[in-house]
Amino acid sequence: MNQQLINTVKSEFLKVFNSNPSLIFSPGRINLIGEHTDYNNGYVFPAAIDKGTVVAIAKSGLKNSTILALNTNNKFEFSINDIKPLENGSWQNYVLGVISEIQKTGEQLENFNLVFSGDIPIGAGLSSSASLENSVVFALNTVFNLGFSKKEMIFISQKAEHNFVGVKCGIMDQYASMFGQKDAAILLDCKSLEAKTVSLNLDDYSLLLINTNVKHSLAESAYNERRKACENVASKLGVNSLREATISDLQFHKENLSKTDYQKALYVVQENNRVLEAFEAISKNDIIKLGKLLFESHEGLKNQYEVSCEELDFLVGYAKKSNIAIGARMMGGGFGGCTINLIKTSGLEKFKNEVAKNYHHNFNNDCSFYNVKLSEGTRVI
Repeated sequence: MNQQLINTVKSEFLKVFNSNPSLIFSPGRINLIGEHTDYNNGYVFPAAIDKGTVVAIAKSGLKNSTILALNTNNKFEFSINDIKPLENGSWQNYVLGVISEIQKTGEQLENFNLVFSGDIPIGAGLSSSASLENSVVFALNTVFNLGFSKKEMIFISQKAEHNFVGVKCGIMDQYASMFGQKDAAILLDCKSLEAKTVSLNLDDYSLLLINTNVKHSLAESAYNERRKACENVASKLGVNSLREATISDLQFHKENLSKTDYQKALYVVQENNRVLEAFEAISKNDIIKLGKLLFESHEGLKNQYEVSCEELDFLVGYAKKSNIAIGARMMGGGFGGCTINLIKTSGLEKFKNEVAKNYHHNFNNDCSFYNVKLSEGTRVI
């Protein structure tokens, strides 16, 4: 956790509002494996990280609420009695959505002051949005003694994104951010919300995220298209979601499916199996097997689900040729963002230098590197 970030948020709150706030930290997340499986009620394998959103909050006692977003230097004022989405809203709709979903439960809120800032790179696929939603719902729950459980809060965050932001996200991001544990990853069943936590002992290896620093415009529309395709295939198979489908089910119905829909559905079924294999591998401390599964996951995302891009493929391809990396794949929605890499710690700096040079040479753009540690979930600090 970034102590400087905490100090900045707290001192800004004191300066502007002249009162002592409650402080909340809500982390971003990585997903080791299990991409695009969450909205198919499947398995995912996320972990909270040591980057996130810090919120300072206190009741205002005034007719309006005021929020300061330090990263963008935005000030936003509104009344708690008049909550609706903003047409040109960005981060504001995540906050307003959380307030609206709390109000729908019948809980009463008063106006408040809030300052927030974060150190999650936007657009990197580390779920800055879930981090913000969770930090706000947790902060309001704390200050107004609403009594929500962590499980209730993640559904408030998810509904905020569905109803105010317009992204029909699964539950993984909110869950991982809220329930993360230090040095551990979570095998999450997105259908039942049953979770198994397993210590991630990387020994001589490190987790390295490499940000392509691109976000192709396809990303959002492609997400919704693929979600729809998966729902259509499930319907043709007579199941509620692809979580309940098997490879033999798909083969039986293959003639009734388009070639691309068949491959997308096949990827989802295979990826669910890979997540379970990854859990077994980590439980047995078989990091080499985990790395192999990451490479397989990327092949599926690239060739079957078709959500990768040239920059992501270049980074994974480079890792595959290297004798320093043992696994890599794109992470997140796709068409940009980060790759997640398993790297021998002894060769980390050499690997970064080589990748940086070759990436710049190929794309005339710089990639960014983030070493992440696995962190506790949303909490009071």
